Amino acid sequence: MTALPELQPVHDDPYLLVLDKPAGLLCVPGRGDDKQDCLSARAQRQWPDALIVHRLDMGTSGLVVMARGIAMQRALSAAFAERRVHKRYEAVVDGAMPLRDEWSVIDAPLMPDWPRRPLQKIDAEGKPSVTRWKAMSLRPGEPAATHVLLEPLTGRSHQLRVHLLSIGHPILGDALYGDEALQARAPRLLLHASELGFVHPVTQEALFFRRPADFAPD
Repeated sequence: MTALPELQPVHDDPYLLVLDKPAGLLCVPGRGDDKQDCLSARAQRQWPDALIVHRLDMGTSGLVVMARGIAMQRALSAAFAERRVHKRYEAVVDGAMPLRDEWSVIDAPLMPDWPRRPLQKIDAEGKPSVTRWKAMSLRPGEPAATHVLLEPLTGRSHQLRVHLLSIGHPILGDALYGDEALQARAPRLLLHASELGFVHPVTQEALFFRRPADFAPD
């Protein structure tokens, strides 16, 4: 069996880690022997006390914070729950979105689409879900596509993917919510967690990390 390469942390201290997850890697183990390789398992080989705080979808790349120990996991989980963590994503979506300086908002409640799980859907009975977005540039070529910045103000499952789909701009490469034509336009889901910022629960230092998407324009 080929040995997996060691993780190269973006940040590493006695209390927490920040890692840059590649697209296609689960955050936690899934069902079945073929889904046991994941970010948390790899991290625990190097840092046995590493614990998951939040997750990215398998197809999403980018910044993930992990706690070192139960106390830190509780502190960081509370920061996420209380919306004290800055999160920004980048995506490339179908169609030409209007280029404006100000942010726009999608406010649409989400709930599981039970007959089609793990899909989510917009439903008035769902949990409040809010996303800010801003179009940065139009991508050259046809059909049209737009590079966008996204800030989820809530943390629902598949929130960014479903919200963008709801306004007619699904993310390229989305195998769950896109048709075959949309999937064929990218080798992966073009969604990346590019910024993460929070106050360190122990040192009280303001931490900020940025890792631009490899699909973003220069």
